[in-house]
Amino acid sequence: MTIDKQALREELSNPAIGSKDHLRKLALSLLDELDVKEEQRANWFQMAQKLGEDLDAAEKRIAEQREYYEGVIADGSKRIAELERSETQLINERDSAESALNDAYKAVMGQAPEWSNWFSFENAIDEIELVCELWRNQTDDVIQFRQRIQELEAKLANPVLLPKTNGYWNEQEKAYEEAITLAKRQVRLAGFRCEGDE
Repeated sequence: MTIDKQALREELSNPAIGSKDHLRKLALSLLDELDVKEEQRANWFQMAQKLGEDLDAAEKRIAEQREYYEGVIADGSKRIAELERSETQLINERDSAESALNDAYKAVMGQAPEWSNWFSFENAIDEIELVCELWRNQTDDVIQFRQRIQELEAKLANPVLLPKTNGYWNEQEKAYEEAITLAKRQVRLAGFRCEGDE
């Protein structure tokens, strides 16, 4: 049953109908209250509709954010796995480098390094570089020494030629012959050969 509120209002507001004032006021107040309720119901409906739209938008945002953060989490998980592999690789490379440095230090210095807070990889590398530099300098010196030895040995290959005497001596020649004999002895003591020693 549908009530026509406007018709009911007009009928109750007409004093000719003979209804009591009290009944008329009551009916009017009921109709006013009914109008207010209808208006409230319309407002609530609009609010519910707005809240529904807001809820739909929020659910959509939540779904988008969930999708985004799931992607972020997946990317983060991949990155973590990548970093863990990288860390493992770095540890292996560091261990290999430490082993190689240990071997190099032992080969150069004759003993394994004693790692500590006071003696690090950098210190070991510095010591190896220093020793290698000294070896390079000594190698240059050794090359020069060998060349000098070859030169001197070449000189030793040629016997020292001392003058000969004729065998007939006077006093002056006799002293000369003794001087030559003494010179030959000194030349031989110095490691050289004299002509006729072959």
